[in-house]
Amino acid sequence: MNKSDLIDAMAADAGITKAAAKKALESFLGNVEGTLKKGGRISLVGFGSWSVSKRAAREGRNPQTGKTIKIAAKNVVKFKAGSELSDSVN
Repeated sequence: MNKSDLIDAMAADAGITKAAAKKALESFLGNVEGTLKKGGRISLVGFGSWSVSKRAAREGRNPQTGKTIKIAAKNVVKFKAGSELSDSVN
């Protein structure tokens, strides 16, 4: 399922227009992104939670040449599925 498929499904399930569903989805995604940029955490009980974790700088290897390279530190987004979501998949 891609973004447009999700918008179509949201519109059909909620009985709203595709434009309204798109606006709602974009608002949700924008708020998630904004919260994570600030270092916050988002938790939807039963569905899952998003958080930001810091990944330290480290050394790696170029697989073609075997030469050692430096990999910069960065922040990564982590998602942990909630119990209801995990149970529904299994």
